[in-house]
Amino acid sequence: MRSERGRDVEKINSAAQFVTNLRRLADALEKGRKLKIQIAGERVYVPMCAAFNIEHEREGDDEEIEFQMKWTNS
Repeated sequence: MRSERGRDVEKINSAAQFVTNLRRLADALEKGRKLKIQIAGERVYVPMCAAFNIEHEREGDDEEIEFQMKWTNS
């Protein structure tokens, strides 16, 4: 039985870093390749079978948009 460890990391990026990551994601999707990205010291591979969605949240005067990719590792 494999041990599962949880991870919930939020990394703040500059606008330029955010654009670079979005561009890399778009390029990977267009080429049919998985996205390789390093977040807080851990390399993550986003497969092409991932589900992609955009969420908008509002609470009082605060608003948030999240670009999400979700998948299950087998």
